[in-house]
Amino acid sequence: FPVIVEGDLPTSFALPAKQLAEMIDRTRFAISTEETRYYLNGIFLHVTDDDEPVLKAAATDGHRLARFTLDRPEGAAGMPDVIVPRKAVGEIRKLIEEADGSVLIDLSASKIRFTVSGADNVGAGVVLTSKLIDGTFPDYSRVIPTGNDKLLKIDPRLFFEGVDRVATIATEKTRAVKMGLDKDKVILSVTSPDNGNAAEEVEAEYGSDGFEIGFNANYLKDILGQIDSDTVELHLADAGAPTLIRKDEGSPALYVLMPMRV
Repeated sequence: FPVIVEGDLPTSFALPAKQLAEMIDRTRFAISTEETRYYLNGIFLHVTDDDEPVLKAAATDGHRLARFTLDRPEGAAGMPDVIVPRKAVGEIRKLIEEADGSVLIDLSASKIRFTVSGADNVGAGVVLTSKLIDGTFPDYSRVIPTGNDKLLKIDPRLFFEGVDRVATIATEKTRAVKMGLDKDKVILSVTSPDNGNAAEEVEAEYGSDGFEIGFNANYLKDILGQIDSDTVELHLADAGAPTLIRKDEGSPALYVLMPMRV
């Protein structure tokens, strides 16, 4: 049986299993499946000192970006930037499904080891060791817009359902949903050359100039499905600029979605 040579794993820290699960759930859907851009085929973990020391997890496929931020765990200072492959992310997420305790994470620049203790932290538990993706994750902070001054507040469930309904007539090629923003409402519409038109109006809080912007319906639904509150904020600039989406200012999860031409 092959021996996995872990080598030294100098960085060691623990995360509550529930927090690790949320970090994975809020970012994993944005991992790229494009094999040629192998360095995007995982979740990027790195520490930064913004206003205070934090650990960030990010994933992007070039069309959308998901980022989750939490306070830097003790022991994570000075850790190398690492990209945890999609398969390892999926496996560790399964292993912590029922876990209540914490997960010990040991890593180097090339390997990562997750130790999930048994029930009530008793017993041996499960150890998952994985290679990390050998590549450089792009500087994603450049695509996070800071000057988007048009703010739309909307109920994520109503928004999700509206997008879902109008997108039923979209053909595979056009999957774009057009959002017409007007005072305190959003008009969602899809025009399909084969199937006709669909439109739906959703109430919202919006006070800026009206304009139209298009998004990939599935990408938009993926992000809205992550928001578990009564309102979601969309910070928009114009029809060609990336849109920032988050629950609110204090939310650990942040999303960026690139628009589509419609």
